[in-house]
Amino acid sequence: MNRVAAGLDKISNALGQWIGWLIFIMMLTTAVIVVMRYFLNLGSIPLQETVLYLHGTALMLGMGYTLKTDGHVRVDVLHRRLTPRQKIWVDLVGFGVFLLPFSVFLLVTSLPYVTFSWSVLEASGAPGGLPGVFLLKTLIPVMAVLLLLQGLSESLKALCRLRQR
Repeated sequence: MNRVAAGLDKISNALGQWIGWLIFIMMLTTAVIVVMRYFLNLGSIPLQETVLYLHGTALMLGMGYTLKTDGHVRVDVLHRRLTPRQKIWVDLVGFGVFLLPFSVFLLVTSLPYVTFSWSVLEASGAPGGLPGVFLLKTLIPVMAVLLLLQGLSESLKALCRLRQR
């Protein structure tokens, strides 16, 4: 079980590193847009949409990594009062009751949406906007799978911790 969890964590870590660079590029692109707009009185729809694409990509691909690093919001009012063993059970039940059904639902319901987007090779509706909206929409089911896999990894690690006690 630990090897499987470690392999899944390795994927999340690699994506987390890659996303860090995406965010850096997004920050630089935003700075260029600001300089162009306020100092040169120029606008660029493709650059603005690039920031939007980068932001969407970082959010979609980063959800699993955020779960791995325990960066998601949790209701600590109750959680902080629990024993370590109870916390493990809460995490396991949370995966089975919330994360697993949500990920599967998102995966299943997004496939027709993404398929249609690919069938028309959906592009931006803005004049001069970027093509490839269909590529960005493809990240929805990818995100669902990555979140599901990282949830599985966290559950496997939780089961191993339960066994150790």
